[in-house]
Amino acid sequence: MDPDVTDNLTDARYELYAQGLTAVLQYQLRGDEIVLLHTEVPPALGGRGIATRLIRSALAGAHERALRVVPVCPFVKAHLAKYPEEASPPSCES
Repeated sequence: MDPDVTDNLTDARYELYAQGLTAVLQYQLRGDEIVLLHTEVPPALGGRGIATRLIRSALAGAHERALRVVPVCPFVKAHLAKYPEEASPPSCES
């Protein structure tokens, strides 16, 4: 997971703080699933790959906890369409 991204379990969102602003990826846990609901990056932080960092951190967290990813957020869906290999956890097979 990105060292600048925090999983705020209380508010169910991944957060990245920069320049006094907060970018977030909201999620919901449902059993063995993590539903990625909404990504929000303040305009002043746009164009820096921050949403991608949030998504990759959420995916890493899901993989660590063996959660199935359910993308609802259009930005997350577009990211996974571009990088489908990130949708599934790494294989544990030898």
